Amino acid sequence: MSEATATPAGTRGKLWGVGLGPGDPELVTVKAARVIGAADVIAFHSARHGRSISRGIAAPYMRAGQIEEHLVYPVTTETTDHPGGYQGAIDEFYASAAALLAEHLAAGRSVALLAAGDPLFYSSFMHMHRRLADRFDTEIIPGVTSVSAASAALGTPLVEGDQVLTVLPGTLPAEELARRLRGTEAAAIMKLGRTYPTVRQALSEAGRLDDAYYVERASTGRQRVLRAADVSDAEVPYFAITLVPGPEPATAIPLTAPDAQGNRAAREPTAVTATAGGHAAASGNAQTSPAASDAKSDAVQSTSVGEVVVIGLGPGALEWTTPEVSRALTEATDIVGYSTYVNRVPERPGQRRHASDNKVESERAAMALDLAKRGARVVVVSSGDPGVFAMAAAVIEESADPQWREVPVRVLPGVTAASAVASRIGAPLGHDFAMISLSDRLKPWEVVAKRIAAVAAADMAFAVYNPASSQRQWQVAAMRDLVLEHRKPDTPVVLGRDVGGPAESVRVVALSELDPAEVDMRTLLIVGASTTTVFDAAGGPRVFTSRRYAD
Repeated sequence: MSEATATPAGTRGKLWGVGLGPGDPELVTVKAARVIGAADVIAFHSARHGRSISRGIAAPYMRAGQIEEHLVYPVTTETTDHPGGYQGAIDEFYASAAALLAEHLAAGRSVALLAAGDPLFYSSFMHMHRRLADRFDTEIIPGVTSVSAASAALGTPLVEGDQVLTVLPGTLPAEELARRLRGTEAAAIMKLGRTYPTVRQALSEAGRLDDAYYVERASTGRQRVLRAADVSDAEVPYFAITLVPGPEPATAIPLTAPDAQGNRAAREPTAVTATAGGHAAASGNAQTSPAASDAKSDAVQSTSVGEVVVIGLGPGALEWTTPEVSRALTEATDIVGYSTYVNRVPERPGQRRHASDNKVESERAAMALDLAKRGARVVVVSSGDPGVFAMAAAVIEESADPQWREVPVRVLPGVTAASAVASRIGAPLGHDFAMISLSDRLKPWEVVAKRIAAVAAADMAFAVYNPASSQRQWQVAAMRDLVLEHRKPDTPVVLGRDVGGPAESVRVVALSELDPAEVDMRTLLIVGASTTTVFDAAGGPRVFTSRRYAD
């Protein structure tokens, strides 16, 4: 049928899922307005108080003579005397509502089922859609969501560039909300009302409360925009939302000559208070906003101290980079590190990259600290975990110099190469274990050999980092011979190469058969103990080191 005409007699009616937007009738789409005016039946939900927000939004577009079906929820909380509990009461309600609408559709009447926001975004329409769309012609008209309206009310970008937005229901447990908030750049938390104390707790536990904003009844005459921390739990309606905008991109920082660093000020929304009439009033200060800072002379440099964050990208796979690390990379003005690891970081406009050789760790650390002292937010990248044979030690050691004492330094952990290789084959590090680097660039081989012999004699499994390089080939054979003085020839050795990368391979050999020619810098070895066992399983061999010793 035409969107502007009623259903002809004698035909089956059409079900329209009509998205009305967040509340302002002027945000109803042209198509939604046409369908509302043409439909034979207007259906809408409400709680038992009988007031329907959806009908109020649609009222300007309705016409005289339309049939109205008021679908009243039997319960709005999980408290009910229904024998099936809350879910039983709701399921019964949706079944009866679907039957009512089906009668109209079967009689040839078109039905416009109203939905605040978007029909398939936390809306009751989807329950009717599941029950009716397979029997009747159905079309969905999308609407402006409350997330978009709240972001507009806040007057601040919610996400930019490649930032991730996570939409969360406030009905989740506090610990789950906190976990997800820690793992995303930006978030929108729906379904507030009585859940707000839990939401506030989760924001606080995730360290996001200071960055969060509360928007109530966005786009309407009763709109309120406040900081989330300032909201009274007793005043939060269901039609409210909490927003955590993503971190401001590095492009907002004025970067001038190579050594001129702009220190980002905390971003403020352009609307964070409510007027007496209910609409949000602009509260941004033009003299202190990021936009105003960008307009200043390029010669102006920040005198504030930035920070250095030392991060671990994980061993190779993108999913092994933690959300915490991803956020730090997004917020950085400068990326510092060994060129191979810097190249693993996606390029972002305005973000400067300082790649160097892998033999200048101290110089790299000093450069990072100097950049931060000038106001930059510097991320020093490592593979795996930064504290395991990586840049954390170099940066922390260099930061002990009095000239860097005022520069904040943080270390964010990552998945270690040893953990990644072990996971691919089972649990070879399931008991006491050690980690040893075979590189003798920073310590003499005599020290390395003593440590290998000590660990082998102690009957501990151990992971071997930096086993070989293009200029260093002989240490693998030397290590093998040292271990054979204390371990049986058939002791399992795991060879994991490029784990998490495109050329990944993991296999198990006996200690006596370990061939140095098969080991390079991209390989990590795990040498088993006397309690390390190999057995065949689905998908290949499986290895574990028992935590029990025979009597």
